[in-house]
Amino acid sequence: MSKSLARVKAALEQAGEAAEVLEMGESTRTAEDAARAAGCSVDQIAKSIIFRGEETGHVVLFLTAGGNRVDPAKAAAVAGQPLGKADAGLIREETGFAIGGVAPVGHVKPVTAYFDPRLGDFDQVWAAAGTPRHIFAIAPGRLLAITGAEPADFVA
Repeated sequence: MSKSLARVKAALEQAGEAAEVLEMGESTRTAEDAARAAGCSVDQIAKSIIFRGEETGHVVLFLTAGGNRVDPAKAAAVAGQPLGKADAGLIREETGFAIGGVAPVGHVKPVTAYFDPRLGDFDQVWAAAGTPRHIFAIAPGRLLAITGAEPADFVA
């Protein structure tokens, strides 16, 4: 088992969440791929979008419904700082995950996170579990609680 996958499973267990992590036969790197693999709508995918805070130099995570796009101006207003592109090295250093498998939990450093209220429209959403082939289902309210994310309007 990869270290990334193990961290996600441990974070879920530590939070008392009995989410089953599934290995899919196909890639779940994009929201569309994950929705196809999970057999759900694209908006039921809790997509992890990461920016670099230009003032702090740290990553800022936006958990959004798979069909939504993060509006950079709204996201910057929510984060209270200008946002830029987070490169793969910074993402790996602060979350412990590679692009395409960034999970909402199990980060190696504390991460500031914001939550798209659209995810709350579903009984269950699916999120990356640390690799481009692993996902887990969870109630959106539990995902919000476990991540400590702040609900906010940051989508286009």
